[in-house]
Amino acid sequence: MTAKPGYQWHLRRVMADHGMFATTELVPCLAERGIRLSREQVYRLVTKVPERLNLTVLAALCDILDCGPGDLIEPVRKPARKEEPAPEPAQRPRPVRARVIPGPGAR
Repeated sequence: MTAKPGYQWHLRRVMADHGMFATTELVPCLAERGIRLSREQVYRLVTKVPERLNLTVLAALCDILDCGPGDLIEPVRKPARKEEPAPEPAQRPRPVRARVIPGPGAR
């Protein structure tokens, strides 16, 4: 059992520390630095933990917010889950073979 590496994303908090409360405020700031993201993409970047992050975007965020990558990303160790044995498969009832019974009027 080893701990899994993880991280916490603090972009929203750092934005608030700099007086930026609307995600749309980042769109023109990023565009000035050559980063073209839609409002929806910026919203997801701020409100969700990104699985992948372009280093150019990270550098632009650090420049806009006058911070370092460590202010935005906090590494954390997630404890490994204890592996439990798989449950035994339940006994499934066997299907019963269908019998075809001739209906009325059949020979």
